[in-house]
Amino acid sequence: MLFGFIGLGNMGAPLARNIMNAGEELMVFARTEGRTAPFVEAGARAAASLAELACCDVLCTCLPLPHHVTDIVLGADGAEGLYASMKPGSIHVEFSTIDPATAGRMVEAAKARGIAYVQCTVGKTPAMAAKCEEPLFIGGDREAVAKLMPVFEKIGQPRDVDTVNASCAVKLLSNLVGMANLAILAEGMRIGQLAGMDPHQLVELLQDTGARSFQLDVRGPWIASEDFNARFGVDLAAKDMRLGCAMARDWGFAPAMMEQARDFYQQAGKEGHGEEDCCAVFKVMR
Repeated sequence: MLFGFIGLGNMGAPLARNIMNAGEELMVFARTEGRTAPFVEAGARAAASLAELACCDVLCTCLPLPHHVTDIVLGADGAEGLYASMKPGSIHVEFSTIDPATAGRMVEAAKARGIAYVQCTVGKTPAMAAKCEEPLFIGGDREAVAKLMPVFEKIGQPRDVDTVNASCAVKLLSNLVGMANLAILAEGMRIGQLAGMDPHQLVELLQDTGARSFQLDVRGPWIASEDFNARFGVDLAAKDMRLGCAMARDWGFAPAMMEQARDFYQQAGKEGHGEEDCCAVFKVMR
């Protein structure tokens, strides 16, 4: 199969490399100069335009925001998207973190063109993706999922969650819970600071209590060391929390605590910390 890949960023690049390493033919596209060169050197083809990707059997997208994906496949500013020229029987695999409502629009538009839509939301970090250890939460067209499962098994750790809604929701819920947990941790470490405690000792002590969590183990030491170098940025965290909270409200639930946590990340972005790691939410805990 010929795979097309759009979005060769921190997460997309290792996923695209994994597809090549799985023995599949790959065509890549990037607007940022130089992004496609390593792939061409490894044997991929570079598309000169988005339109060239319409010939692919499988179109893959891994982009920052939902509208970036819809602009490409559905079209924007009066221009046609790729769905208009993709062949019937082709598949769109969407790796981005998007909301169920946006995914639903693409499902219907793809179906109308005879295109199968598969949501394959990624669960952890680019480092995990580079080692083919990235959790892949997969939902969508059943025949397409079955057809691509051998490839998914080579590029990551697939979990078939059945529906597109579930694929979108599990990642957004992961980030909602994780980022809310981090905001609570940041607030707790600020209180510990007011108590005159050494932050490294506080992290060590909390690890032996009910306060222990992934965020405490990973980002607690970063906060203690004032290490806010970007791994997963404040603005990305705020975006995912915004999408997750909107998803909950679309389904009739008001996620009050998560919305309060979201507001802290939005505040951190407004205060100039948007490109720092999400643990920089600590800086707005006053």
